[in-house]
Amino acid sequence: MTVSKDERDILESYRLHANCYIRKPVKFGEFIEIVKSIESFWFTIVTLPPKAGSPT
Repeated sequence: MTVSKDERDILESYRLHANCYIRKPVKFGEFIEIVKSIESFWFTIVTLPPKAGSPT
């Protein structure tokens, strides 16, 4: 999460294999909503690969 909207930063992030590039909003309420969305995405929606050694 960053405040940068510089295209070079975005491109470099993806070149380094970032999963996404999220701009941090200035307003606190909007920031909280973004954090809740990220939490929902990664802990509810996404299916991650199983950990090595865990039963499938």
